[in-house]
Amino acid sequence: IPVFILAGLLVHCVFLVSIFDIYFSSPLVHGMTPQQTLLPPPAKRLVLFVADGLRADSLYELNSNNRTQAPYLRGILENNGSWGISHTRVPTESRPGHVALIAGFYEDVSAVAKGWKENPVEFDSVFNQSKYTWSWGSPDILPMFAKGATGDHVYTFCYTAESEDFGAQDAAKLDTWVFDHVKSFFNSSRSNQTLFSALNEDKVVLFLHLLGIDTNGHAHRPYSREYKENIKVVDEGVKEIASMIENFYGNDGKTAFILTSDHGMTDWGSHGAGHPSETLTPLIVWGAGVNYPQKVTSQFFEDNFLKEWKLENLKRLDVNQADVAPLMASLIGVPFPLNSVGTLPLEYLNNSAHFKAESMFTNAVQILEQFKVKMRQKKETTLSFLFTPFKPLSDSEQINFLKKTRLYIQQHKYDEAVSLCKTLINLALEGLSYYHTYDRLFLGLSIAMGFVGWTTYVILVIIKTHTNLTKTVQTYNKESTVLFYAFSIVGMIIAFFLLIQTCPWTYYIYCLLPVPVWYAVVRELPVIQDVAANLLSLHIGQCIGFLLVCTLGIEILVFSFFYRSTLTVGLLVFAGWPVITQLWVQAKTTTLIWTLLCVFLAVFPLMPVVGREPNIPLVIATGLLTLLISCFSLACRCQRENKHRSNEELKVYFYQMLSITLSTYVVSSTHDSLKNKQGLPVLNQIISWMTLVSSLVLPLLSSTFLFQRLFSILLSLMSTYLLLSTGYEALFPLVLSGLMFVWINMEQEALQHYGLSHKPKLAVFNFAYATDITQFRQLHLDDVRRSFFFVFFIVTAFFGTGNIASVNSFDPASVYCFLTVFSPFMMGGLLVLKVVIPFILVSCAFEAVQVTTQLSSKSLFLIVLVISDIMALHFFFLVKDYGSWLDIGTSISHYVLVMSLTIFMMLMNGLAQLLTTKRLKLPRRTKHHST
Repeated sequence: IPVFILAGLLVHCVFLVSIFDIYFSSPLVHGMTPQQTLLPPPAKRLVLFVADGLRADSLYELNSNNRTQAPYLRGILENNGSWGISHTRVPTESRPGHVALIAGFYEDVSAVAKGWKENPVEFDSVFNQSKYTWSWGSPDILPMFAKGATGDHVYTFCYTAESEDFGAQDAAKLDTWVFDHVKSFFNSSRSNQTLFSALNEDKVVLFLHLLGIDTNGHAHRPYSREYKENIKVVDEGVKEIASMIENFYGNDGKTAFILTSDHGMTDWGSHGAGHPSETLTPLIVWGAGVNYPQKVTSQFFEDNFLKEWKLENLKRLDVNQADVAPLMASLIGVPFPLNSVGTLPLEYLNNSAHFKAESMFTNAVQILEQFKVKMRQKKETTLSFLFTPFKPLSDSEQINFLKKTRLYIQQHKYDEAVSLCKTLINLALEGLSYYHTYDRLFLGLSIAMGFVGWTTYVILVIIKTHTNLTKTVQTYNKESTVLFYAFSIVGMIIAFFLLIQTCPWTYYIYCLLPVPVWYAVVRELPVIQDVAANLLSLHIGQCIGFLLVCTLGIEILVFSFFYRSTLTVGLLVFAGWPVITQLWVQAKTTTLIWTLLCVFLAVFPLMPVVGREPNIPLVIATGLLTLLISCFSLACRCQRENKHRSNEELKVYFYQMLSITLSTYVVSSTHDSLKNKQGLPVLNQIISWMTLVSSLVLPLLSSTFLFQRLFSILLSLMSTYLLLSTGYEALFPLVLSGLMFVWINMEQEALQHYGLSHKPKLAVFNFAYATDITQFRQLHLDDVRRSFFFVFFIVTAFFGTGNIASVNSFDPASVYCFLTVFSPFMMGGLLVLKVVIPFILVSCAFEAVQVTTQLSSKSLFLIVLVISDIMALHFFFLVKDYGSWLDIGTSISHYVLVMSLTIFMMLMNGLAQLLTTKRLKLPRRTKHHST
């Protein structure tokens, strides 16, 4: 079985990683030649301000007094420049957002996992093409553009990583740091001749990365006073820098300015997915070569923002985020970044029709170059008789497009030339996408075959080893040898086919995975025949009824990813389960408690999602309630087992109660300290980390009697969970654990009800000896219901705490008791732990259910695996890479979540066994008697 679990883990990891290869692999190609417009550009230099995490509505909206947060920028868009919304893509993180703005292409989703600081792929950027670039800001963003640049012409000035502290007095100081350093840089250039002459060159870029707004948004939410005040700070800073630069260059009118953002932010201060609050960012452009505001009488956009912002009469020019890179390149006359897929937004340019047509032609040729390289690469790695070219852009069509456009420009038919260029760009982008997704169907089918094969194999293993449905004894004869060779030959043919096409190594894994899986299935042919014979002897109505109930159950689970309230309906059905099955007759009190707790738990999926206002008093109340329950439990135990109680156990118990008390205190004092802008107290931080470490060890010191061990696990995990809570979710593990304790009792009643086994006394049931049960019983149909309950509780454990089925469903405020300085992986790890704690509680209860119902822990777990794999297959086919960014982000999130749940459940199964059965003995001190 350990081999089987390992194989399962491996297979599921392959399934999880596969979607990034199939749907979201890197779009980059190399080997293009730079394209540049030869006409003189309007600007000599460009200043790019990126206000990290700034939402479009936060900048453009007016407050209750009809006043703007950013008077200078509002004045610019009303009198001097052009404005619009820049639409970003998933993932809405700082790194992909800056790459889109400065390099003009959208990084694949997996870039988020490759870290913020490094270049996972080499790419070209506007900075690389410039003569000189000076940049100021965050150490997370600036180095990646300097590292990617050829030569030594991109200079960075960063503050320390420790400055990015969510608990600091005010994160706006990160922006004032940037503004102050830019001012002193220009002042120092007057006495530094080399620097002065470099600053006076053409094709110069100045990049100001302003992280304060993002940090304040994470710490205080986008509707907070701090976030809005920070916008004012940025507005003032931009005004001062623009004025200083104009003066420095003697108002020569050769400076272009761009202000935008890399991504927005949800109402609860996170980003990463595709909600409009994350994908809509502001864009204001002014200065040399930029159009003045254009007055209009009416304009139509699907959103109703124009009216809210009182900007109906100023033309709004929306762009895709990658369009900003060609706009910058065109303004200062540098080659368009080689990998850019942006289309030059001509309406922002205030220049001759000839210049616009030439720039557009350069843009079209630059994107066509990428298409040609991509096509050549795909042609070289595909067998000629299997290669299907992209018809609309055949070689003759390309030449025809380019000749026609040149002719139009020569004949001064600039509008026709621009229109033709736009058509060519759209076709080239379609062609790029066509070749990029060329192998998708083939890979998707391979993974789907692997999925179906694996699920079938698990079902066969369950039937063969844990039921009485089969009578055949496996014999290894000539047929099995023939089978082995047949599948080996198929594998070799697939491998050879991939080899001659020089496919990447991952393709071998995806395409060869179904071979051993299906070999294992076909080997069990006698089992399949036995099952078929058994099913035919059953009543057809019963079979169909059973299948319908199973399908309905799984569909409810899938549905809950879209609508959390589905779980409420499910829990209410669970509440009525003892009544439907007549269980209540033999256990009235247990049934009543079960029903009440199911109804209580059913409230949680209806509660508001992450981003609710923090409710620290509720967290403190939960801590006190936990203490009260543990005191009550201790009193009961003292009454019951006066003789057998050991001092060690009491010490552990008291330490856990102390831990809960400290956690409650730390939560209270930390949030007070942060509220008063005093940062995270060091003592609190030390206590938090010590609590986290001890919570994993303490349960192993307690008694292995069933309820004592489970209660010990709850207390230990609860102390860590309190530290990670900010609102009503703190109550969730308590209610969930209550239901789990009753579930263990209910399953005993069910066992007796179906006459499957005698009822063991749970009070004296010991985990340590549970694994010694030699006579495991075979599976019964009711065990499928048990497994379904487990999967349902696991899904409830995720959605009940206010998470939504999305990558952005985590509230950074949860980790403030542990750390406030930005550290994506550490924070991510703590947020994952917060999600995992309810899973561990459910898994430990499930382990208890398995051993008390005399089942091998593997048998129920295999049914769980089948249920979760069928769910995962649903989401595999629901993954999208088209449509709105909200749909795309959600579809990836769903698949990643359900696959992670499956992998987690495998690991949780092992962890639950460790937590329930193992016991650490503390070394006893020997007493020395003096003689």
